[in-house]
Parts: sequence; C-alpha cells; structure tokens
Amino acid sequence: MNAPPGASSANAKQVAAYLAWLSVQRRQSAHTLSAYARDLARLAALSAGQPFAALDVNSIRRQIALLHGKGLSGRSLARLLSAWRGFFRWLQQQGEITRNPCLTLRAPKSPRRLPDALSVEESIGLLSGARADDAEADAVLILRDLAMFELFYSSGLRLSELDGLNLDALEDLRASGEIRVTGKRNKTRVVPVGGKAQEALDAWAAVRARLAAPEENALFVSCRGTRISMRMIQKRLERRAKEAGFSIPVHPHMLRHSFASHLLQSSGDLRAVQEMLGHSSIASTQVYTHLDFQHLSKIYDQAHPRARRKKQKTDD
Repeated sequence: MNAPPGASSANAKQVAAYLAWLSVQRRQSAHTLSAYARDLARLAALSAGQPFAALDVNSIRRQIALLHGKGLSGRSLARLLSAWRGFFRWLQQQGEITRNPCLTLRAPKSPRRLPDALSVEESIGLLSGARADDAEADAVLILRDLAMFELFYSSGLRLSELDGLNLDALEDLRASGEIRVTGKRNKTRVVPVGGKAQEALDAWAAVRARLAAPEENALFVSCRGTRISMRMIQKRLERRAKEAGFSIPVHPHMLRHSFASHLLQSSGDLRAVQEMLGHSSIASTQVYTHLDFQHLSKIYDQAHPRARRKKQKTDD
C-alpha cells in the first residue's frame, strides 16, 4: 500500500509501515486498507510536511471543524477520527510520539440515517424478474445473477462475503442447508439459506462450468471465467432493478437491510438477527427496530379503528 501523496519522507515511511502492519498483523482487507490510506492522506495534508508528532489536539480539532463546515457528516468524521486515533496509538507503541492528540476528541453528532430497505413486495418483484427462458438474455448469466441476489436476500450477506464464497459453500449447503461466510476482520459465521436461494444456487451450479475456468475455485464467476468482481455484482443488480421498473437505485447492501428488516418484523428476535448479520454489537442491529416500528405504524394507520376514525374525520 502506497503512502499518501504530498507527505514528507519520514511521514510517508510511518504511514506505509502502519498500513503494512494492518495488512500483516491485523489482516485487514484491501478495501479497509484503501479506506485507511485515504484517511491518512488527509492527516498527511494537515501536517503540511511537519512530523506527525507536531500535530496537537487543537490542530486536529480545527481540521474536524473545517471538514464539518464543508458538509462532512458526523459519521464520516467519526470514522476519520477513529483511523487517526488508531494510527497515533500505533506511533505511541513504536515510541515515535508521546501523546495521542485524537484521544479525547469526538466527532459532532448527526442525525442517524435509517438504512434503505425494500418492502417484501418490492423484494419479491426484484427477484421474480428475468428467468433462464428469456430469449433476450444469456440464460447462464441470468441463473448466476438470480443465485447471487437470492442469496443476498435469503441470508443477509455483505457484498464482500458473497464475492468471497468458494465452491465448498455448495458442499456445506447440501449437507446442512447453511453456508459459512467470512466477514469483517476475518470473522466467520454460519448462516442459513432459504429454499428459494437453495433452488437458485442449484440451478447456477448446474451451468457454472460453462463460464468458469477449469481451475477457478470461486462460486460466482464472470464471463472471463474468474471470480466476479464486487463492482460487477453491483452493476448487475442495478441493471436488474431497472429492468424490474425500480425508480430508485438498488444496491447489494439494500438487500441485506431488507433481509434484516423483514426477519425482525416476522420474528421479533433481535439477537438472532444480530448473529445472522455478523454484528459484533447489538447497537448496530437495533437500527432495524426503527424500520420495524415504521412498518407497525403503517399497519396501525391502515387497520386500527381509532386510526381509521381519525383519518375519516380529517378527510371529512
């Protein structure tokens, strides 16, 4: 991983060494390392060529205030501060600095944005589109795409988790109806796979050899025969949503959100949803209770006699 452009030689070496440590010791993904590199590029720009040790709490606070004034959200600033805090902590451990200027700083709060989720009807409509007998499309690609999208919605996978699946996932699926996925920080978890997704995966497995290179181990492959890229998965889902008549962009994480929201509405078991999503904290899962309350509010407005009476009175 390259050091930030514009950094002094000493600063660049420190950043490069930190990114290497994150890669080797913490086994962070390439996506995470890229995000850290961008965040540390901002820090290098703030240092203006001075050693990182010259940065104090006031200079960091001013930078955060400046970025907030330019419209950067509280959530983005919190992530930025977290990256900087971790870097300065590592510098302390290396004996390069004596204090962490980010230790006591907190990002300004911003309203928590609810995740975008499809309704049950919209989810079914998205997954009930083009089939293998569509004369206008490649049947093999349709079967692949349907298997990917059904699995997103069936099991709440992250994009990177689905893209990282290998052929052994099919063996687990046939043996137990579950698959093992590797999530953030290389944590693994076992998730159940619904009947529709299992049918779609079986159909894809039957034709996968038409696309896959002989030695390719990835479950989902591109037209080139190698592991499909995450960006291509996103593009295929966007295309499917447009074909299904969606006016809003649909992305893989939206299917994950829909999975969590619909499962919580049906079961009410927040802990089970947390486990299936792979959240380390229940706080990350609790956001879906707000989506559930929105659903209940709509049901109340439609069904409760007092709600109907109030609405009728207003209409009159």
